[in-house]
Amino acid sequence: MPDSLRLLIAESETVQDRERRRQSTGRSSGESYMATLQTICPNAECELVRPVEPGGNARPAQDLAAYDAVFLTGSPMHVYRETPEVRRQLEFMRAVFEAATPSFGSCAGLQVAVAAAGGTVRECRRGHEVAFARRILRTEAGQTHPLLAGRPSVYDAGAIHSDEVEVLPSEGATLLATNGVTRVQAAEVRFGHGVFWGVQYHPELPLSEIADALRRQGDDLIEQGLARTWTDVEDQASLIEALGREPDRRDLAWRLGVDDQVADPRLRQTELRNFIEHLVLPTRSGRGRG
Repeated sequence: MPDSLRLLIAESETVQDRERRRQSTGRSSGESYMATLQTICPNAECELVRPVEPGGNARPAQDLAAYDAVFLTGSPMHVYRETPEVRRQLEFMRAVFEAATPSFGSCAGLQVAVAAAGGTVRECRRGHEVAFARRILRTEAGQTHPLLAGRPSVYDAGAIHSDEVEVLPSEGATLLATNGVTRVQAAEVRFGHGVFWGVQYHPELPLSEIADALRRQGDDLIEQGLARTWTDVEDQASLIEALGREPDRRDLAWRLGVDDQVADPRLRQTELRNFIEHLVLPTRSGRGRG
């Protein structure tokens, strides 16, 4: 990967959600994204903005065009709610599309891009996906799309979300992966001058942060019937955390029912690496940046 990439990470957490996450994980969603991107592109210039906040360093389209890529983080934001935070985030995403800067989003990031391009988002109808999205199936379009290059036809991924894309934009959107819980697991969205690749799961998160998310949302897991007690939540979180520390532990992978697509950090990051290699770098070259 080239060293001179300029990457912008747009964090969609509110101040309250950010501090809550920091209390359990030690960093915000944007800071987690930045840490992962720096393992993929160690010398890239990474900048963090918070467009949901008034004066949160959102950028107009002409400024966004100076970046090689924009990344939209996950968050507890409900995109279908009419709040100032949601409106600011959607305005920012439309500016990204206008700038023609390649963009990528996970979880709420996917939902923001879809809504900004005219699609809709709703609360999950088949229950929340927690810890892992299981049996994600590449669609016919997804079998040849570079976002999913290297993924098997069916795979699992780290995930935790209570909302989902209801309807993709009527024009310029391609469904790339699906499963039995959430129809839109991966998609491409073309809107205006821009191209967005996104997933409903979390290729940017280490397993330790998936475990922390379970602990933060323990009450919800019990309410959803995914756990009976807080002890159940902690037992599952501890297994996931342990696999993150020792990804070669076959016994832990067996108990969690996962394979290397989840356990191996590099494989977990497949979509991020593909986005940079197959969309960011060619677009950068086409802009005459080397």
